[in-house]
Amino acid sequence: MFRCSIGRCSGFVSGLGNGTRQALRSNGRSLSYVLGIETSCDDTGIAIVDTSGNVKANVLDSQQEFHTRYGGIIPPRAQDLHRARIHSAYERCLEEANLQPEQLAAIAVTTRPGLPLSLLVGVRFARHLARRLKKPLLPVHHMEAHALQARMEHPDAIPFPFLCLLVSGGHCQLAMVHGPGRLTLLGQTLDDAPGEAFDKIARRLRLYILPEYRLWNGGRAIEHAARLATDPSAYDFPLPLSQQRNCNFSFAGIKNNSFRAIRKKERMERTPPDGIISNYADFCAGLLRAVSRHLMHRTQRALEYCLQPQVRFFGDGQPTLVVSGGVANNDTIFANIQHLAAQYGCRSFRPSKRYCSDNGVMIAWHGVEQLLQDGDSSLRFDFDKVDIQGSAGFAASFEEQVAAAAIKCKWIQPLA
Repeated sequence: MFRCSIGRCSGFVSGLGNGTRQALRSNGRSLSYVLGIETSCDDTGIAIVDTSGNVKANVLDSQQEFHTRYGGIIPPRAQDLHRARIHSAYERCLEEANLQPEQLAAIAVTTRPGLPLSLLVGVRFARHLARRLKKPLLPVHHMEAHALQARMEHPDAIPFPFLCLLVSGGHCQLAMVHGPGRLTLLGQTLDDAPGEAFDKIARRLRLYILPEYRLWNGGRAIEHAARLATDPSAYDFPLPLSQQRNCNFSFAGIKNNSFRAIRKKERMERTPPDGIISNYADFCAGLLRAVSRHLMHRTQRALEYCLQPQVRFFGDGQPTLVVSGGVANNDTIFANIQHLAAQYGCRSFRPSKRYCSDNGVMIAWHGVEQLLQDGDSSLRFDFDKVDIQGSAGFAASFEEQVAAAAIKCKWIQPLA
């Protein structure tokens, strides 16, 4: 059981300094309130989570409406919007949590990976708070935070280690998760991420001209449109990396094939520059099936690798698979991964939809995980040494070992 008991928290509290220790005690019970700050891309997220996994406050200011008008994220403008909103988000977070700043035990902040200009705003604000409040800083790896988020909501069901499929607008990775700071990479995208591909394809398809999709991201629009399909098999897409027996991903081919298919249909129908092909819903259904199939194949090989007698990543426990990141919001994709996992007797989870996309809660929870795992050793008061990294990997990589195993799979087919 992971959820923090009073006794366990008491042991953790006794190892801290006086100022921090006082912040952990509430009504005779030991609780740690961790503030999480997330500014890795275009969402300003600030949240407070306690050691028991209770979300005390969650404030999220999205920039999506602004950036949608320009067809993509503009880093300098994203930075400006973060600067303009972050203090207000912090004040609203404290008010929602009904806490005083002094009651915080630590401040967790995304430091890597992400857009450097955006990361800088969050880290500078976190340093300012840490100095003023004399609280420790906890640097957080953004993708690790996504991987650990489901544990906050399913503490008994997701023990370490577990396999995680991370799917978002900027990343696509498979990793074994042993704890905060202890992830082993099994595979990653060689080019585009799935969320990025969805956005670019939806823009080329011109879904934005339909009023219901005007302010939606590409993945959400494609998922909704696919439900309207009358002939889901009208479009077929080649399977990427079909000859490579590893766990890497590639979405550039699916994107380019999509562009060609759209252009061909537009010429056939003489679609005007401000129009959309007649069977866009069928196209979206075919695209979603192709992406699901690719994700399933690479995840299936990862499961096969982890379950090998000589590897036994899961030990004697039941295998567990977590799907996280913004694309995990997609019900079709998650249902297919869930279907795949079930064929291996593997439990599957994802965070609640409100926590799949970027948010401050996952950063705060990663901070809690650090405190529970490392205690005093995770506390950082050398604020100037906590800095940003635009790109960052995991602690270890088994990509070469997976490729060397060259596992051949009997593929599980996507749901109809």
